[in-house]
Amino acid sequence: MLTFILTLVFISVVAWIFTFFPLESVERPRLQALLGDEEFKPKKKRRFSLFRQIAIFNKPLCLGPLGRRIGRDLAMARVDMTPEEFFFLKELGICLIMFLTFPSIKPDMVFFWVAMSFTVGYLLPEFWLKKKVRKNKDIIIKELPDTIDLLGLCVNAGLDFMLALKWVVEKSKKSILIDELNLIMQEINVGKQRRAALSDLSKKYEIPDLSTFARTLIQADRMGTSVAEALNILSEDMRLARFRRGEQIALKAPLKMLIPLLLFIFPVVGVLVAAPVFLDFMQNNPMAGIAGGTPISGTPGVSK
Repeated sequence: MLTFILTLVFISVVAWIFTFFPLESVERPRLQALLGDEEFKPKKKRRFSLFRQIAIFNKPLCLGPLGRRIGRDLAMARVDMTPEEFFFLKELGICLIMFLTFPSIKPDMVFFWVAMSFTVGYLLPEFWLKKKVRKNKDIIIKELPDTIDLLGLCVNAGLDFMLALKWVVEKSKKSILIDELNLIMQEINVGKQRRAALSDLSKKYEIPDLSTFARTLIQADRMGTSVAEALNILSEDMRLARFRRGEQIALKAPLKMLIPLLLFIFPVVGVLVAAPVFLDFMQNNPMAGIAGGTPISGTPGVSK
């Protein structure tokens, strides 16, 4: 009963706070829509419009640094959600966990139940989002050396940087890195400076290799040096860094294998080696006579 009353009070206070904020959904213009690119125009309305309308109530919670951080992570993870919708997903997770665990809760564990539900329901979507961000970053790191090689070949063949970038974007298979390069090219076409577009890309993902790529091109553009030479040097450095990263992963493998080796392999080997000896010792125990069992024949002082 107390939990029900506290829940009603919480809902009333939150509803009263939300009355001070507008509930309109702000539609931000997309760069692709401004460019008129048919490929990026939405072919149909987004589903779950009710989900989006309910999520607007979380707008006051996503106006500060939390909303900016969630929006940046959603952009890196390429998840088609707003920070308000992602926060509403966390709230649904909290309610679902509370509903599933409610029958097994005792009256003296209400506080622990509420704390556990809020913690798990809030953190599970965060873990899922972080995993997608990490996966996308790994894909970019893996594809970056090959993309730099293609850019260097195009520039060495006589194309300027923008034509080389356009050729790589059009001829390459669609991926996360190619989509980001396509976005850079279209931003430059609508008037954004090349330095600013490359700098925004490096700040978006915060990957050391991608930051080096952007910084090298910005420096070549600022100093007026040859882009082809810069791309060739950068390609060699990326290949070397990739090789060093592979060596580092290979050196970590024995340490990672040590835990399953100790937990699963060594006990089995111990059982296979020691089990026959232990069973033989239990059946033919040579210490039974010394411990007070039947006397051994031939012992002095014992009559036959």
